[in-house]
Amino acid sequence: MMFLKTITLEHTPPSHSVHISLFRNIKNATFLLEQLRSGNVEYEYALLDARVILSSVHLLSACFRAIHCNINNRLRTRNIHSEVVYALSPRNNITTAFVNFGITDQTRDLIIVKVGDLTLHDSIKDHLSKIIEGDAETFSDDTLANITDWTRVHKLYSVMEKRQLQKLRNNGDLNTAEKTEIELLILGAMALKSATN
Repeated sequence: MMFLKTITLEHTPPSHSVHISLFRNIKNATFLLEQLRSGNVEYEYALLDARVILSSVHLLSACFRAIHCNINNRLRTRNIHSEVVYALSPRNNITTAFVNFGITDQTRDLIIVKVGDLTLHDSIKDHLSKIIEGDAETFSDDTLANITDWTRVHKLYSVMEKRQLQKLRNNGDLNTAEKTEIELLILGAMALKSATN
């Protein structure tokens, strides 16, 4: 069964609704990456490595930033979907953002984002069910909690304290307060990047 969550963010028009799907055990990542690189408009989505997404707030913050840039004609990338990938990065290098947050040949857990009219829900759902070879999951914070690679998140954002890193290295898990603190620091890093552009 295919799951597609559609959200219209506050202060954004319905024409810029966010459609999100999550897939695990992706088998055709290389094919999807080739379609993106070739500029195939039928595959115009933000294809994200789910291991580096902490929560729905984390992802939706990037979507909001991309929508805002699109509406105000301030995109730094080719389109609104590549802007979502770029918005996740704490740095101003677009290529690095794609390497760190976008799909790769090795991606097995994939979040797919399509920004478009609210009425596109069914057609996006149909298209994804035909092109994605993997197991559809519900996009939720609970599902993401089982996917997030905190060591990789630290490598990308460099926001964890030594004690938190040591906990991870000892195969321990971070508690909820620590995860919330890290997420707030990451959201701040994303926001500050846009202030320096």
